[in-house]
Amino acid sequence: MDVNDKRVQAVPQNIIALVWDFDYTLTPMNMQEPLFRKYGVNEEKFWKEVNSLPEYYKKAGVRVSEESAYLWHIISYVKAGKLKGLTNKELRELGKEIRFYDGLPKFLLEVQEWLNCEPYTEYNIKVEHYVVSSGLAEMIKGSEIATYLAGVWASEFIEVPAGPDEDFAQIPKSGEISQVGYVIDHTTKTRALFEINKGVNKLEGISVNDSIPEHARRVPFRNIIYIGDGPSDIPCFSVVRKHGGYTYAVYPRGDEKKFIQVIQLLESNRIDAYGPADYTSMSETCFWIKYKVKTIADRIVGEKREAIYAQIKSGPRHL
Repeated sequence: MDVNDKRVQAVPQNIIALVWDFDYTLTPMNMQEPLFRKYGVNEEKFWKEVNSLPEYYKKAGVRVSEESAYLWHIISYVKAGKLKGLTNKELRELGKEIRFYDGLPKFLLEVQEWLNCEPYTEYNIKVEHYVVSSGLAEMIKGSEIATYLAGVWASEFIEVPAGPDEDFAQIPKSGEISQVGYVIDHTTKTRALFEINKGVNKLEGISVNDSIPEHARRVPFRNIIYIGDGPSDIPCFSVVRKHGGYTYAVYPRGDEKKFIQVIQLLESNRIDAYGPADYTSMSETCFWIKYKVKTIADRIVGEKREAIYAQIKSGPRHL
């Protein structure tokens, strides 16, 4: 991309992005739980099989991604008739059954309302919520929090794949899911962060591979807060912190193992702080996120006011 292109002119950079992991960050469950429950699939058995797949295929000299193997195993279950007739529409419907931690989804709206006052409204400073997950996009989009999200990055399925000599002007046929279409894993989650940073999902014609100067990026990393729950979020924690943003880890109250896990993330400088997965208004997590959102908003206000005064040249005065 040419740096003189009109698309890379300075942008307001008035957006604060809260980027959320999903399972065990926003919800105390694996999001696939409603799917397995509906079809009578033994969830423990399914995940045990998934964990065995990399070693199983290794015997044939084939490498398998540990993080995305479950997607292909879902397809195997569909083909075997254990998830017969599963469609993207049904996945979205099942998303309605996902349970969330206390305070959600109300908290997501409250975060945005914190900035509905001066001086933040003067500069149109807004908060946007994003989910970046290795889970299923359709289930997230069907869940109770979907209406509060500005974007979702997660894995997706194709129903009826295009064949040879397909008429690509036509709308794809619908039916039972049969292929994996898009994969988000723990490392490609960082690509999603750069897409949010550059505004790929908001600005027409922008690609994550475009070279865009910092002043023209829609959401600077220093305006990003990433919230996750464990080691799988380390790549995202690292990218956000490296570029000046903030990171926070949550754990379920009373879970000593998960508590120690987030302590270790803090001790290894992966995160700025941690707290319980409790999003009620008087929780430590609510206090911390509110403090950081307003810290970023105050910095934006200061920078914008400084930029205005820097352009003012004093007129002549009487001596």
